[in-house]
Amino acid sequence: MESNTENNVKQQQPAQRIQIYPPTTTGVSPFWIAKYERDAKKYWDQFYRRHQDKFFKDRHYLDKEWDQYFSGSGRKLILEVGCGAGNAVFPLIATYPDVFVYACDFSQRAVNLVKAHKEFNETRVSAFVCDLTSDDLGKHISPASVDVVTMIFVLSALSPEKMPLVLQNIKKVLKPNGYVLFRDYAVGDLAQERFSTKDQQISENFHVRGDGTRAFYFSNEFLTSLFKEQGLDAEELGLCCKQVENRARELVMNRRWVQAVFRYSDSVNYSPSSEALSKSDLCCQENIKPKADAEPIKDFVVDMSEGMAVEMFGALTNDTEVIEIELGGCDIKIKVLSKEYQHTCKSTGLMLWESARLMAAILARNPSIVAGKRVLELGSGCGGICSMVAVRSASIMVATDGDRTALELLNQNIISNLRPPFLTKLFIKKLEWGNRDDIDAIKAMNNEGFEVIIGTDVTYIPDAILPLFSTARELISSNKSAEKDQAPALILCHIFRRVDEPSLLSAASRYGFRLVDKWAKGSPNNESQSLIGSWFPENNFEEHIPTSALNIMYFQLD
Repeated sequence: MESNTENNVKQQQPAQRIQIYPPTTTGVSPFWIAKYERDAKKYWDQFYRRHQDKFFKDRHYLDKEWDQYFSGSGRKLILEVGCGAGNAVFPLIATYPDVFVYACDFSQRAVNLVKAHKEFNETRVSAFVCDLTSDDLGKHISPASVDVVTMIFVLSALSPEKMPLVLQNIKKVLKPNGYVLFRDYAVGDLAQERFSTKDQQISENFHVRGDGTRAFYFSNEFLTSLFKEQGLDAEELGLCCKQVENRARELVMNRRWVQAVFRYSDSVNYSPSSEALSKSDLCCQENIKPKADAEPIKDFVVDMSEGMAVEMFGALTNDTEVIEIELGGCDIKIKVLSKEYQHTCKSTGLMLWESARLMAAILARNPSIVAGKRVLELGSGCGGICSMVAVRSASIMVATDGDRTALELLNQNIISNLRPPFLTKLFIKKLEWGNRDDIDAIKAMNNEGFEVIIGTDVTYIPDAILPLFSTARELISSNKSAEKDQAPALILCHIFRRVDEPSLLSAASRYGFRLVDKWAKGSPNNESQSLIGSWFPENNFEEHIPTSALNIMYFQLD
């Protein structure tokens, strides 16, 4: 005869299916938008620490494109904004012996690379750290002294709201009728097209890369308006379109950038001549497709080193890292999303959490918890280390997650770590909590229910708690005849974040679960009476408890 609790559970409406993993069209959250802005220097420092001076090619095209602005009689002062590793600085001083270059960047590592360059000479170059959105450029350069400012793929790294601040700062040191030479990403560039398929949009035409650096894509209209408002008029303006082919990698990259020359007018009523504006057509080569036997375009230089364009635009990005976990005879190597890219990740299943490490260590030391039992892991993520440990003792092991990307990586990790017979006992299934099709598919492979259900760090989203317990209730075995420590159990290991213990207990009770035991690091449990306490040895286990905030809750059916 069924109990009242079981009848009540059956009469309840099915838990609403929720979207635990945000859809890919949500864009970057306000928290991360603020973080990218706040930590912009840090992300570029990390960029230059990783790539040094190997990312961009030296810009030897500057004399071909803008010779008339650098040449002429007398010494000319040049300001290179966002100098990076000096890829424009050193070609300039090599080509034009009479120029002096001020080189600034808000990355200290970038400035250090310039000063460490073999061609660096303090009589030709002054390199300094300066954030043009907040620091006064006039502290480094005399007012109205600079003849030419170069801005090459630099303004795009800033949020559009702060771009006017940069131009206002530049005007302080630019001579009247001085020039700004500009080249930067244009709307429709390959990188922007790739970003459109990912969840990396901050605002219109503004995106974040996997390494935390950002990129804005300019339209001619936005650019001319931006500079015009600061008294900088367009003398030349062009949209450049090229196809860059990498035959070895079988890639064709459609590159688009804006190239322009702006003049700082000393007259409010100044307007550029129509003859000057007509130069805008000279750069644009829209939709040019090279013939199969055509020679490479001789006068075109991509700013990136060989192979780096592929990485920058996501074709072959190596965004995973390998973590080695030693569990005493059960050592595991898994791939997870690299820490460098975790900030863009909307699925927590692509990382390895502290609770999974602890639970895996417990299962490795206490195989009796799952020995001979049917075991299910909820929210396994890409690591699946608990499942890979448990399958060594369980009769059947099913690892689940609701994120397909996490499941793909989980499959790779399991195949690389397990061999038969363990590999043949571990199954990977998609399971979104509350999803009737997913639940029925798992029931079809095991109609007796699971004797142990494990979940590590699966209690962080408040709206997911009821679907979690509802799904666990449907999939857990209803066998109540076993001894207390052998009866079907739901084991949750987590750090309390946005869901507190009373909320968990309330949701558990609603679906017929009661708390049998709980553990927290440092809690005064009496091991002789504590089921969970018996899992821990008297010593030599601290290394498996990465944080004192971890908790374990052990539920059984009423």
